[in-house]
Amino acid sequence: MDYLKLSELLFPNIDKTPDYYENLYPERQLKEGARVTRFAPSPTGFLHFGNLFTCLVSYKTAETTNGVFYVRVEDTDSKRKVEGAIEVMLKGLSVYGIVPDEGVIGENTEKGEYGPYYQSNRKDIYQAYAKSLVIQGLAYPCFMTPDELDEIRSAQENESIKGIWGKWAKHRDLSYEEIERRINAGELWTLRLRSTGTPEGKCFFDDMIKGKIEMPENVQDVVILKSDGIPTYHFAHAVDDHLMRTTHVVRGDEWISSTPIHLQLFRVLGFKPPKYAHVAPIMKEENGGKRKLSKRKDPEAAVTYYAEEGYPSESVNEYMLTLANSNFEDWRRMNKTESLEKFPFNLKKMSVSGALFDMAKLSDVSKNVISTMSAQKVFELSYEWAKEYNAELAALYEKDKERAAAILNIDRENKKPRKDIAKWSDIPDYISYMYDETFKPCYELTGNATPALAVKVLEKYIDTVNLSDDKDAWFSRIKDMCEGVGCTPNVKDYKSEPEKFAGHVGDVSTVIRVALTGRTNTPDLYSITALLGAETVKQRLTDALKHYREEA
Repeated sequence: MDYLKLSELLFPNIDKTPDYYENLYPERQLKEGARVTRFAPSPTGFLHFGNLFTCLVSYKTAETTNGVFYVRVEDTDSKRKVEGAIEVMLKGLSVYGIVPDEGVIGENTEKGEYGPYYQSNRKDIYQAYAKSLVIQGLAYPCFMTPDELDEIRSAQENESIKGIWGKWAKHRDLSYEEIERRINAGELWTLRLRSTGTPEGKCFFDDMIKGKIEMPENVQDVVILKSDGIPTYHFAHAVDDHLMRTTHVVRGDEWISSTPIHLQLFRVLGFKPPKYAHVAPIMKEENGGKRKLSKRKDPEAAVTYYAEEGYPSESVNEYMLTLANSNFEDWRRMNKTESLEKFPFNLKKMSVSGALFDMAKLSDVSKNVISTMSAQKVFELSYEWAKEYNAELAALYEKDKERAAAILNIDRENKKPRKDIAKWSDIPDYISYMYDETFKPCYELTGNATPALAVKVLEKYIDTVNLSDDKDAWFSRIKDMCEGVGCTPNVKDYKSEPEKFAGHVGDVSTVIRVALTGRTNTPDLYSITALLGAETVKQRLTDALKHYREEA
């Protein structure tokens, strides 16, 4: 076979050689140890939490080594393309601080010297490398029809190795004349790799997460160019990762089974393969077992869920790092105020079997993150969220933005801030008692507080409350009331001789708290009272007193 002649028959319009592209895309001039990673989405528009997680791992791998993280769009399947999808994905990534150094940075907008970064614009590059493989006798045209392929699939139902190989590779050794005749007759053809693998052969590689892996080597003559001249994923990713000088490929572990094909392609193309890091899927507990996080079953599988619920991006990032590296939480305890950028992320610290998604853990992480924010930041972030997702909360804020920020600052900027808020959608309920429009009275009491005691406390407190008091004076008034209502201002006295008292100062405070907020547990009652204002305080105390008189 004259392979050069065959290559010209198959690719008459390709005049560039691999050497041309090797010179066009030279080795990157980076510091030793710098890693080049990528995110390579299809333009479908849906950003799965698992995608975001894997992307974060890829991004951190580059960031912690002062390397390069780029975005390449794998858009060769036009049937799956959704208009505007890339913009949605990039925006989704940027929310979580993942901004590419190069590649696709906007819809049809690219940055960097290793493009085009849309695979649909790289057809000639792929065909140049495909033509080179034909010249070397490493690839051949296959004219099998869909019906013929279906017949082979049926015949191989009980075979241990499936696909086009061995006796099934019917067009592997067609003569030049037969190939030419079929092409001139208008028959469609795909280009297949002439695999060098054997059924006994083994493929070995060292996965950055899972360690050493041994698999059967690839024996299939896989399709590398489809009948329209567009490459398959396998071939395109090998060419692109090489020319874009990718050093580490971070991807889901569903691709492990394809790795022998990819390593074989790198070898026949004469490329040094990248290091692979296969990330196990995010799992979820269900009925005592585990399953993959599902976009059909789990709302939290969609990245949009976190924006809609109002989880700050800082919280989601923090949580993802608890899933990504086993030592992150120890690092965070030792570095409570450090930026996440300072965390020494390491692929070797990732779970081999898959991290377990835990909504309760996400909430705990988020409460910690939000508790460290200033009141102004909490206000600004939650206001932006409310403008898009909760018009009622936005309207409350807009009545008096300074007062709203002050409400959010109660028990916040101190050594032990409260941790009541896990997400912005918690805020409407959290602050509902601070606004007459959303306040819902509830007069249930706890501890030693009874309706009879409540009547006595409120009758006195209505006449003594003074919003001009500082906190010490305010609390002194409450303690001074205790004796007159049969309580003690000293909790220790009550504990030692409970039979002598109707309750203690805490029970007195509970009555006032419930009257003003409808709750037995709130942030600092003094601050709440001051921000409610004299008119609202008097009205709520009066309403509560009326209720308890009727109940007592």
